[in-house]
Amino acid sequence: MKASNKTKRFTSDRLKTIIVLICLVSLTLFSGCTDWKKKYESQLAVSKNLEGLLMSERAAKSQLAEQNQKTIDDLQRQIAELNKSPAEATGFGPGYDVKFDPSAGTITVTLENTILFSSGQATLKKATSAELDHIQSVLRQRYLNNQIDVVGHTDTDPIKKSKWRDNWQLSSERALTVVDYLKKRGVAPERIRAVGCGPARPVASNATSAGKAKNRRVEIVVYIR
Repeated sequence: MKASNKTKRFTSDRLKTIIVLICLVSLTLFSGCTDWKKKYESQLAVSKNLEGLLMSERAAKSQLAEQNQKTIDDLQRQIAELNKSPAEATGFGPGYDVKFDPSAGTITVTLENTILFSSGQATLKKATSAELDHIQSVLRQRYLNNQIDVVGHTDTDPIKKSKWRDNWQLSSERALTVVDYLKKRGVAPERIRAVGCGPARPVASNATSAGKAKNRRVEIVVYIR
């Protein structure tokens, strides 16, 4: 009889322990499920936000591409139908050497180095450049959101009695000088970059003085596409 009571008490205590353990495990699992549910809902919200941002970015890019194509089509129409020069159609005006490439979607304004720099120098001849100020004004008015490259070029004559290592460094420094000038006058830094090509991209023969003069230049390239 005593043994039976002890067995009953043992069974009852064990049952109570098991019930307590089950309750604790259930609470833990329930809490865990709640945490996982919150995490899932949080991640789902983040995913939806990212998806929305991606869709907005795609829509903005699509709209920009459409606007750029309209600009290219309009420039082609002005040049072909209205007989305007590239300089007139693009807004830079007479007196500027401007080329328009519709297939590449680029406008290239070329300035001879004699306008900006003395021989072998990378500092502007004058503190203020009327040519660069005009170009900056057109960029601000008509090409505010377009990317811009400032590309420096030289002839093949070796550097002599100069602090520059070679023509590549000279062309790069000249491009940087023009970039700094345009940045100080409002061109956003993220829209513009400097490129030095040295003598690698001649537009004329370096066998003559006239050809070398044409090769010494700075190009401002506006990307429409």
